[in-house]
Amino acid sequence: MILKTLFLALIGSFLLTTGCATAQPGYGTKNKRAIKLYEEARQAPSKAIDRKTGGPDYASGIELLKDALARDDNFLEAHQLIGEFYRITRNPELSVYHFKRSLEIEPRANLNGVLYFDIGEMQMQLGEYEDAIKYFDIILMERNSAISNELLYAAESMKKSAVFAMEARKNPSDINPINIGPAINTEHPEYFPTITVDGRTFLFTREIPNDSRSPRGQEDFFVSTLSEKNIWTKAVPMPPHINTPKNEGAPTLSADGRTLIFVACADETGDYGPGREGFGSCDLFITKRIGNQWTKPINLPGNVNTFHWESQPSLSSDGKTLYFVRRVGKRGARMRSDIFQSTLQADGTWGKAVPLPDNINTQLMETSVHIHPDGRTLYFASNGHVGLGGYDIFMTQKQTDESWSDPVNLGYPINTENDENSLLVGPDGEIAFFASDRPGGYGDLDIYFFEMPEKYRPTPTTHFEGLVFDAITRRPIGGKFELIDIETGEQVIQSEADKVNGEFMVALPIGKTYALNVTYPGYAFFSKNFDMVSTEDLQAVRMDVPLIPFASGGSVTLANVFFDLAKATLRKESYVELNKLVSFLQENTSVKIEIGGHTDSRGDKASNQKLSEDRAKSVYDFLIEKGIDNARLSFRGYGSSVPIYTDEEITELKTEKEKEKAHQENRRTEYKILP
Repeated sequence: MILKTLFLALIGSFLLTTGCATAQPGYGTKNKRAIKLYEEARQAPSKAIDRKTGGPDYASGIELLKDALARDDNFLEAHQLIGEFYRITRNPELSVYHFKRSLEIEPRANLNGVLYFDIGEMQMQLGEYEDAIKYFDIILMERNSAISNELLYAAESMKKSAVFAMEARKNPSDINPINIGPAINTEHPEYFPTITVDGRTFLFTREIPNDSRSPRGQEDFFVSTLSEKNIWTKAVPMPPHINTPKNEGAPTLSADGRTLIFVACADETGDYGPGREGFGSCDLFITKRIGNQWTKPINLPGNVNTFHWESQPSLSSDGKTLYFVRRVGKRGARMRSDIFQSTLQADGTWGKAVPLPDNINTQLMETSVHIHPDGRTLYFASNGHVGLGGYDIFMTQKQTDESWSDPVNLGYPINTENDENSLLVGPDGEIAFFASDRPGGYGDLDIYFFEMPEKYRPTPTTHFEGLVFDAITRRPIGGKFELIDIETGEQVIQSEADKVNGEFMVALPIGKTYALNVTYPGYAFFSKNFDMVSTEDLQAVRMDVPLIPFASGGSVTLANVFFDLAKATLRKESYVELNKLVSFLQENTSVKIEIGGHTDSRGDKASNQKLSEDRAKSVYDFLIEKGIDNARLSFRGYGSSVPIYTDEEITELKTEKEKEKAHQENRRTEYKILP
């Protein structure tokens, strides 16, 4: 929403420098004591620090102005200044009262229209939209050269927001925010949550009291896990080399929970924390978990951090795109922040960050960016788009041409006349989390969750998890994962198993069919097919990945090789897998393989034998056409003689669906590394 950020410098000089909003010289009172109190109040914010807020001491100024008005309730300038102080300290009700009172005293006290804008803005914060529109209309209908074009533009934008807000309140979404509970929330502020793709690891920022007497506490990370009974365990702090005596905040976890990118800000001496170096006021840092240990955080490698303020990162589930917020604009100009994105380079560094387009970024503030694991639905907060007031939460989606759709306001009551931010939408798209200081919590900001309305949901995303290990020795190994969209051939996700324990977790957005390949030097590559087009049974897949060493001679199923029904004609969907096999053979020039074709036991045995041979030869021919030496290749048809499931085992299965799936697994193409 277009707030008075546009006019902060103007208003500051208007009220705090001149001390008078009229065109007349002098003060609107003859009471010398009241004038003295007023002049003291003007200086109070710059003379002391408010211990509660850590900001200028407006509270003392307000008390002095109350005393001045008690001596003369028609003291025009005192009403205007106390109204401004109440506006700054977020007390819109009293701000509106004193601004309106000043207009009662002197209707001509608002020649440039700013006071009308103040009143309208404060009434937006109070949810008094109809009255706010009246004051914006006064500005728009005035024929006064003293009213700037910037103010006219802002009043028009605020009026649009007020009209939108009235309509949104008439058509609220049915949501019921629920406090996430005492395992995570405390009497301290909790905010900026992030979650793994399995929905079982929850990391967030907590502000805890520090050793100094500063009104602001120290920001640290805490983490909670979901128990087998689906109850969040008591949150524990991250290790001390991550949680330092300085502030750490705004975290983002990778889909598998093994990479953490976060914000650290320099103090007044330029110190970011023990062993950390930075470029600007706030920079992004990265740490990775290997086994159960987190590495020492380092400044994010590449071209993301600058002398500007970088914050609030959000990492895509494929680990290849990082979204974050950067302060932009020249020093001394009005405050502005935009959403940027950077792409992971082949050398592991991050490329030059580029801003999102102008239909996302406005001339004001975009914050709290969150990319859903589906990789295409982005949520963010902004005060520069039409909304209900303050910062609202919006949703945009990436289109097939890589453009972003125009943002959609999430409506009431997700958005209100207050500021909303820190939205996190869970992997399934059904549950969302946010931070709020609403009544009934455990104290200050708490984290809540609610069921996301259907129209604002992203594409549901599940995951594939397990262990990668040597099929012979059972030793864990750090296999590399590649998830490819079979239809387009596009690599969707690239990941890697933990080098110490072999654990992995890979996001699986629904609506597509994927080829999964797992590779590791010295081993045959593993293949798996995931058909995520159907959403009827959206369950996580738990499956271990045994990788077969070259010397073992075991067979590997090519799970993404497909043929026309009862024919040996390769379907185009097979090319992703077969090209992977070509690359494997090109990289391992000493490897020789046998292509094996298999059918199920249904139908004529001789026909099955011939079909299996023909299908194996089709793959053999494809490899030769791609330049693989035929001396390294052979093929063989096995018919139904080497089933994965015997007929007896299939007969014992309970449902026809299970039986058909077993027959389908028996119909397969394999490759075997020859000695």
